[in-house]
Amino acid sequence: IPRSRVNGVKGESGASDDELASDVLSHYSSASESASVVDEATGGEPVDEQTAQEETEDKLKQCIDNLMDKSAKTRLAALDSLGGAFSSKLVYDFLLERRLTVSDCLERSLRKGGGEEQAAAATVCAQLCVQLGGGDEGEEGFKILRPVLSAIMIDGCASVAARQSCARALGMCCYVSAAEDGEDLVKSMSHLESVFTMSYPNREGTLPTPNAGTPGLHGAALHAWALLVTLCPASRLTVLLDLHLPKLQACLESSDVNYRIAVGETIALLVELGRDIDRFEDSDTLCESLKGLATDGNKHRAKNDRRKQRTIFREVLHYIENEDFSEEKIRFGVEGIYIDSWMRRRVYDAFKEVLESGVRHHLQFNPLLRDIFGLGPPLILDSSVKSSKISRFEKHLFNSAAFKARTKLRNKVRDKRADVM
Repeated sequence: IPRSRVNGVKGESGASDDELASDVLSHYSSASESASVVDEATGGEPVDEQTAQEETEDKLKQCIDNLMDKSAKTRLAALDSLGGAFSSKLVYDFLLERRLTVSDCLERSLRKGGGEEQAAAATVCAQLCVQLGGGDEGEEGFKILRPVLSAIMIDGCASVAARQSCARALGMCCYVSAAEDGEDLVKSMSHLESVFTMSYPNREGTLPTPNAGTPGLHGAALHAWALLVTLCPASRLTVLLDLHLPKLQACLESSDVNYRIAVGETIALLVELGRDIDRFEDSDTLCESLKGLATDGNKHRAKNDRRKQRTIFREVLHYIENEDFSEEKIRFGVEGIYIDSWMRRRVYDAFKEVLESGVRHHLQFNPLLRDIFGLGPPLILDSSVKSSKISRFEKHLFNSAAFKARTKLRNKVRDKRADVM
């Protein structure tokens, strides 16, 4: 069962919360699986919940068996099916007794599969950690998978798609499963740094010419690293800010629009974290660089690229100049969360990258995500509850108060981890 986490950092909670989360998770896991199988297997005809759950589990068992098939095509199809199930359903109870088998199969695909199979296996690794949550089971799986994910990511001979997927998986698995382990956190961040710092300028200040696909790899590694930065204690943040902010500012001149955007978002996050610990001083040169990108009208860039770049960099510039973040609300069911900081956006975007369209389902029913975003145990609603919604302003006040409380507790946990790092 996921232990309590504060904005991604595991804290302390009583057994009663865990038991409640477990009971509700089991209930909703069954319900969501039933609905899926009803639609899929019977064309909408009524099927009792027990039968539906058994059919779903039979399909998952077959997928796990197929992960050990000799045919690469069969293994890849099984990975795709598992990925779809892990994204759209909660199957914690089913996975609990099979987690080591699934981890071993994923490790085998990563070590022996081709590039496409490795990329798919890495994505399922991240989804598996999200399913198992931040408890001992998730940490156990991460210990098995971290070395091979890191090895592929830093292997220049591996396919770029596989390396990119491994970078994303390493960040998510470490964030979910190793937040209290300073050693694993430092190792994972170091491996990610070894990838994206290849985009940094050389001693003469010249940016390297990127090979095909490498900006995407560098962006994935940078985003994964930025996610893990949110777990670092103040002492470590100080070092990271001094080391990386100047180099990242130079990378704003990258020739790839998506990498420029990843760099801009990471700079905004680092500035936000630096301000939290009073370690950032306003930089005129940084603001000038951001202004240029926020108003970029170069005709040699594609029109859509220019529009996307201007939108993001206007937000980044506005935040750095005014300390004001453009708030966004994510709705799911009768609930919603406010994305009101760069840290919160990075965390949400990371889960969205891994879970894709299933992220809203997990926000509704997965205790791990609900704990991270301060939503409390999953709601059990009947029609009378659904009709009595509180106002948007009231929700915002509750959300903001909960986030401030979690931020304070997160800083306490950071201080405890500082000795390790």
